[in-house]
Amino acid sequence: MAQKKAKIGRPKLPKGEAKGRIVPVRFALDDLKAIAAKAKAADQNVSEWIRSTIHASLNA
Repeated sequence: MAQKKAKIGRPKLPKGEAKGRIVPVRFALDDLKAIAAKAKAADQNVSEWIRSTIHASLNA
């Protein structure tokens, strides 16, 4: 019997670890530069910084 080929792409995350839905957002170039600078200063990537900033705003 032939062996099964490995699936292409990233493996699925375990149940409950997925982030949820993707929300497309557009930013002006100046805003995106400022966001990237803030994220770098916080030692986070842009997505992490945006999520943490939104969480802080929602919990304020």
